[in-house]
Amino acid sequence: MALCLAVTLVHVLLVFLYVAPPNAISKAYSQQVDAWVRPVFEQNWRLFAPNPQSANRQISARTRQTAPDGTARVSGWVDLTAEDDAAVKHNVFPSHTAQNMLRQAWNAYLKTHGGDNRPSSERALMIEKYLRNIAADRVTAQRGGTFDSLQLRVISRPIAAPDAAGGPPSAATASTRAETRYLPWWKVASHATD
Repeated sequence: MALCLAVTLVHVLLVFLYVAPPNAISKAYSQQVDAWVRPVFEQNWRLFAPNPQSANRQISARTRQTAPDGTARVSGWVDLTAEDDAAVKHNVFPSHTAQNMLRQAWNAYLKTHGGDNRPSSERALMIEKYLRNIAADRVTAQRGGTFDSLQLRVISRPIAAPDAAGGPPSAATASTRAETRYLPWWKVASHATD
């Protein structure tokens, strides 16, 4: 009972230091506070004040299988975003993961990697692995087969601001310029399905 009480008190204290305004104690112990809070208990206010997307993103993946003689077989692109959209469309109670897992993983990747696709911290490596695992699992479930490398392609189309009258954007303000970003090939644990 004493152990449970101690863990609860430490948890409450660490979460308090995480959400409290910057102060000497939270700055001195920021590394320990982040290590406890960030993996599981991260706090944000997106439920109450969401940050809407400024672009529509289509995330696709392709795989590569390298044969023992060194030849590589590359698959076509699999549209992972379309799979999420299909799971949500016409569903009265869509799953939170169907709506947000891939999108949130990509947003976290953008925040931690920048334009050069190089991880800048341990958290960045964790997010890269998370995104890679989501893509590998979805490609395996959708297409099957065996592969040892995976590449992502993200096509971003900006969402135009609504017209001043509150209606849909006019043709003149709507930007159709899409930006395509290719991530490097990532080695993955051998994926195979029956």
